[in-house]
Amino acid sequence: MKTLTMPTLHWTWTRWEGLSKDDLYDALALRCEVFIVEQEPYQDVDGLDRHSWHLIGRDDRGALQAYCRVVDPGLKYDEPSLGRVVTRAHLRGTGAGAALVAEALRRCDEQAWPGHANRISAQAHLQRFYGAQGYVALGEEYMEDNIPHREMVRAGRE
Repeated sequence: MKTLTMPTLHWTWTRWEGLSKDDLYDALALRCEVFIVEQEPYQDVDGLDRHSWHLIGRDDRGALQAYCRVVDPGLKYDEPSLGRVVTRAHLRGTGAGAALVAEALRRCDEQAWPGHANRISAQAHLQRFYGAQGYVALGEEYMEDNIPHREMVRAGRE
């Protein structure tokens, strides 16, 4: 059995205005690869990118391997909202996704919104993954973009 290893990822945390054209193109291409091609198609470009922090993880060669955004409070939920969490297919099972979420939450807690909770709309099959990051499921499952989802919240940290 082959052991998967996570490459070293170099993180960039920036607002919309700080995204380079390459950052934006690479992020949208990765989101499309996973959320449109692999999963049921939906409207990925939703107008919230301009009002979000973006976390970009590139490997030593500069290739985008992981990405997520955190939408400002009051736009999707009252709390900031982590979303568009995505890693390349070959990195799944290596811990890269957990590293991505942990880094995003660290940036939220230390820089963007100390003390604020974070609310997400998680794909239902990822509840255990997000639970390991401190999220707690709320309410019942619901369908979003033809995929079962569950609202989850993580308490704020100072």
